[in-house]
Amino acid sequence: MIRPSLNASLSLLQALILFIDKGSANATFTFYDDAKPVNTAIAANESAKLVTVTLPKPCFKQINTDSIDLMPSSEETVIKTGTAVWTRLLNGEGQVVADFDCVVDMVLNTRDLVLGGSFKLDSITLKPST
Repeated sequence: MIRPSLNASLSLLQALILFIDKGSANATFTFYDDAKPVNTAIAANESAKLVTVTLPKPCFKQINTDSIDLMPSSEETVIKTGTAVWTRLLNGEGQVVADFDCVVDMVLNTRDLVLGGSFKLDSITLKPST
């Protein structure tokens, strides 16, 4: 496994942001209440979808000494009651960027979403893996 330096990792994240913004549409995070697929090639179970939020374009906000911040997402209405287990990030072309575990990879105010409630990502920070 390659272990790039912090500066190299931040450069890789900046390149990832270009991929996230790629395409004519905006990137989205879709949250699900079922088990996260073992890899990004496996289609998400649409019946497990809780909410989809959209990132502005461009989504880049700022680079920090050890991370990159993205702009906050749109605020959207939850379409199903459930506990957010994982989320999939799609770029503006609808290509999978990454899957995230809502417990391990994210800090959410709540994972328990209620039909008709509002959901938004106020702060999105990408950190290099160590």
